[in-house]
Amino acid sequence: MTHSLTPRDEGNLPALGAQPLIRLDAYVAEDGSTVVNGHLLEMGGMRPPNEAILDAVAMFARTLGAPVAATVIDRTVQQVARLRVHPDGSSRTIADEDDLPPGRERTAAEEAGFPPLARVERIIQHAQREELHAAFVLASALREHLTLRRGAEDELSLEARAIEAYLAYKRGDHMLSTVLALTVARIRCRTDLNRAAPDVARATAAWQRLWDEGQVATRGQELLHMWERLSSAGLLHEPAHQAMAQAVRSRLAQGGRPVTRPSAPAALTAGPGTAPSPEAAPAAPEDKPLKPTRRGLRRFTRRAGRSAPGQPA
Repeated sequence: MTHSLTPRDEGNLPALGAQPLIRLDAYVAEDGSTVVNGHLLEMGGMRPPNEAILDAVAMFARTLGAPVAATVIDRTVQQVARLRVHPDGSSRTIADEDDLPPGRERTAAEEAGFPPLARVERIIQHAQREELHAAFVLASALREHLTLRRGAEDELSLEARAIEAYLAYKRGDHMLSTVLALTVARIRCRTDLNRAAPDVARATAAWQRLWDEGQVATRGQELLHMWERLSSAGLLHEPAHQAMAQAVRSRLAQGGRPVTRPSAPAALTAGPGTAPSPEAAPAAPEDKPLKPTRRGLRRFTRRAGRSAPGQPA
C-alpha cells in the first residue's frame, strides 16, 4: 500500500479517483476538541462541535455536488453517529444497521481519499512544534477511527495507539500512556510475540513514571507476566530489555507486594491464530464502549439550506 505523506492542499478535498459516496470522519474529544478528516477545527467561542462538524461536512457535499457520508465518534456522549449530508445542507442520522458495511474495498477507498499516513505526518508536525494537545487529539481521532474500521488488532490501529501513548507520555499523562502502551503490548503478545519486546519496553517506560501504588502493582504484574513470557520464549535478546524486566520485578518486590505470576489473562495466553471471545477478553479492554447509533439524533439533523452564521447556505 502506497500513500502520499503530504496532505492535499486544495481545501482538504478527497483524493482524485475516490468513490462517489465518500465517507468523512469526525471526532469529538472529551474536552470538546473537534477533528474532521484529520484536521483540528478552530471552534471560535461557544460554537457547538456538532454544528462545526455539520458545516464542514456540508462544505464537502456542496463542493462535490453529491451526498456525503460521515462517521462521528463523540466521546463527550460516548456515542458514534452515522450521517448523510446533502449539498443543500440537509442532514440526517441513520442507525448502524442502515449504514453501508465497511468491507475491505470500501475501507481502502476511504483511506485512499484521506490517507492515514498523511494524518500521521500532520501529527508529527504538530508534535515537532510542541503543539502537544493538538497532536494528541489528532492521534486519538486517528486511532479511534482506524479501530472502528479495521479493529484494534490491525497494524495501522496498533501504530496509531502507540503514537497516542507516546504523546500522552510527552504531555506528562503517564497513567494514560501506560494504559495505551500496555494495550499495544497485550495485543502484540498474543498476535506476534516475536515483535512484542519493544512494545513491552515502551509500556514499562511509562509504568516506571507511575506513583499510585495500586496502579503500580496491577499494571506491574501484567508487565512482569509479559517479560516472563518473552524470557521463556528466548526472546529477551537486548540487555536493555533484560534490565527492564529486572526493574519491574525489583520495584514490585520493594513495594512489599508479592511478586507472583498473576492469573494469565486470556489475551496473553491464547495461542497464535486463536482469539478469545469478545465477551471473555476484548482486545482493548480499556477502550470506553460507544453507544449504538440511533436514527434521528437531533443534534445532527438539519433542514435544507440551514447553516451556521457566517457559513454559505
